[in-house]
Amino acid sequence: MKLVAGLVVSVALFGGAHVLHGGQGPSTAVERVSSSTYRLTANGDEAACAVQRGAAVSDGLSRLKIAPDCRKLMPGIERAKFWREQADGSVAFSENGIDPIVTFSVADGDGYESYEPVAPLLALNNK
Repeated sequence: MKLVAGLVVSVALFGGAHVLHGGQGPSTAVERVSSSTYRLTANGDEAACAVQRGAAVSDGLSRLKIAPDCRKLMPGIERAKFWREQADGSVAFSENGIDPIVTFSVADGDGYESYEPVAPLLALNNK
């Protein structure tokens, strides 16, 4: 009887895994597909560059693509590879997923404004 129950549990687990992975076998990917494009500006200047939030890596952490010309707005920002969203809605860009290069708070309306570092003041708005 225990053998039959064990067999039923094994088949259920295998079947559940098969359904969850779309019948393509086990998946090692953690990323979910989502992407948003933003316009980054400094101090309300006319100069702008593109920032793209890519696929999620883990809860609150996503890939980040920053256009090379963003360096003109804030030297060093082009090294950022990750977008981390905090529970309070703030967003940090980092090279390693942990240490922020720049941190943004939710702005009035649609977008974000940087608060760390203090200068330059950066605005991040949906395109």
